Amino acid sequence: MRSRVLVIFNPAAGARRRRRFERVAGALAEAGIRFTVADTAAPGHAEALAREAVAAGERVVVAAGGDGTIAEVVNGIAGSKVRLAVIPIGTANVFAHELGLPFGAAAIAAALKRGATRAVIPGAARFADGRVRLFVQMLGVGLDAAVVASLNGALKRRIGKGAYVIETLRQIAAWPFPRLGLALDGDAGEGAQVIATKGRFYGGRFVLAPEATPDAAGFSACVFARGGWWAALRAGIALPLGLLPGLPGIARHRVATIEIAAPAGLPVQADGDLIGATPVTVTDAAMRIAVVV
Repeated sequence: MRSRVLVIFNPAAGARRRRRFERVAGALAEAGIRFTVADTAAPGHAEALAREAVAAGERVVVAAGGDGTIAEVVNGIAGSKVRLAVIPIGTANVFAHELGLPFGAAAIAAALKRGATRAVIPGAARFADGRVRLFVQMLGVGLDAAVVASLNGALKRRIGKGAYVIETLRQIAAWPFPRLGLALDGDAGEGAQVIATKGRFYGGRFVLAPEATPDAAGFSACVFARGGWWAALRAGIALPLGLLPGLPGIARHRVATIEIAAPAGLPVQADGDLIGATPVTVTDAAMRIAVVV
């Protein structure tokens, strides 16, 4: 690939991930790929850097980080012809697993050099204040959003996925599991938790919605009927065993729109980051993103 490449890197990821990033940077240089690295300084900075890259005429923007960094970059390049590439050095790297993106340094450099792309359709979350946030993999309201909202960032940097396990156990004991008022393509319903997903995977390579694919219109709305500690613990055990899609009390619906209206003020997470509070309406974004694969 002869075009210029901007790499947006999240330096807060920790020393181990910086070393992984440096190995990839070395492989890019060895492959003759011209690139510039821009470090993020705070949440939201990756989106601002991506917008600047679009204005500067960059043709490829590389998100070096996890799913949250990727989503920020997508929000920055949406509506442009800029292509997205990924250096997956996050905690779960769900989007990279979903698309089968390379993880090795040489393989990442080879993919960038070839420049083959796959078009994906992001999801769009619309809030009562008019804000719209795009996401690449999934959006959740309920227990998982409560976990994201309360997660200890320093602990996450130290022990990775283990921080989510610890916070999930804490939230299972503390979360009141309010009933959510839902509308799936206009049909009213309710549940204890809902996850709207563009892809199959959740939390890594754990299957949540085997029918979902990020390049198809619509998404899978996974509605958990039951709340409480036992239902949450059972789902947490079923997920890594590959049993969650068939677990009683969890229904999956292929829909174009989901509205989560009540109760108001509940946290909403997307791609592992807190992005707002209910009420929220989820649809497809109006554009596609070309991802280097």
